[in-house]
Amino acid sequence: MYENITSVLNDLIQLDIDAVHAYGQAIDNIDDAAVRARLQEFQSDHERHVRELTQCVREHGGTPVEHKRDFKGFLIEGMTAIRSATGTKGALKAMKTNEVLTNRSYDKALAEDLPPRVRDLVMRNRDDERRHLQFIESSLSGKNKDTVRDVQSHL
Repeated sequence: MYENITSVLNDLIQLDIDAVHAYGQAIDNIDDAAVRARLQEFQSDHERHVRELTQCVREHGGTPVEHKRDFKGFLIEGMTAIRSATGTKGALKAMKTNEVLTNRSYDKALAEDLPPRVRDLVMRNRDDERRHLQFIESSLSGKNKDTVRDVQSHL
């Protein structure tokens, strides 16, 4: 059972590592300070996820993945960089795609038989991912009052 737990957690760690790098690309191309600040907050959430999941892997006798991008991470970062080059809207669209993938991956992890403490951690992280996706979708649709003017002005 522990081998499966550490495998699931390591998959999430890698996903969050890749997300940190993708957010870096998006943040570099965001013109609006309020949107950039929110994405920096989300990037920090992913960094925290990496730390907490890494500790959890160790507590279950596993070896955490190295904290570097894998091949998929390079692709995600590259696609994010390309889409983000068009500015705020492109960056948000790129991050929406990434957050949909992240939400799906966390949901898949929660379908596994995880011990209660591990499940709680994964659920907290998944809740962060849902919040990230909700903000991005609201910003793109113009429903987020903080970013409506800024995103629409970059369309």
